[in-house]
Amino acid sequence: MPYTWTDPDTAAETRELHLWPHNSLPPRGLALFVLGTFALLMVPLLALLGSVLLWGILPFILMAVGGIWFALNRSYHHRSILEVLTLTHDHARLTRQNPDGAVQEWDCNRYWVHPEMHARGGPVPYYVTLRGSGREVEIGAFLSEEERKALYDELVTALRREG
Repeated sequence: MPYTWTDPDTAAETRELHLWPHNSLPPRGLALFVLGTFALLMVPLLALLGSVLLWGILPFILMAVGGIWFALNRSYHHRSILEVLTLTHDHARLTRQNPDGAVQEWDCNRYWVHPEMHARGGPVPYYVTLRGSGREVEIGAFLSEEERKALYDELVTALRREG
């Protein structure tokens, strides 16, 4: 699961939930994929070694490999999101770090925090939100449907047990 709960800090009784998007291709896999793509695209050029046609086709192959590298790196950048839900005895705080570096924060008295799951009507099925202090904020919208369902159950349990 692309989220984890930290163990409660006994001194402050603080518990944190860290959420992040799942990346199926690690950075090393990205490098191997781009290198493999380059190698496979170069195989047909072996027949053109020593001819002028090689220099006519090579720039297009290099642009294709560069385009793949650029697109995958941009995808990594757009998925560099971190959400942290901090629960103390009487306070709940959700902090979201966006890919552009902007930070969004939401604070609420823990007693008034209510997790809600919207099976329909949200941007994704089984959309999970936290409601409190007159606001409703999303949490874990980048998770898969099954992960959002499990997250909702864990949020209900954590807020009831400790709240």
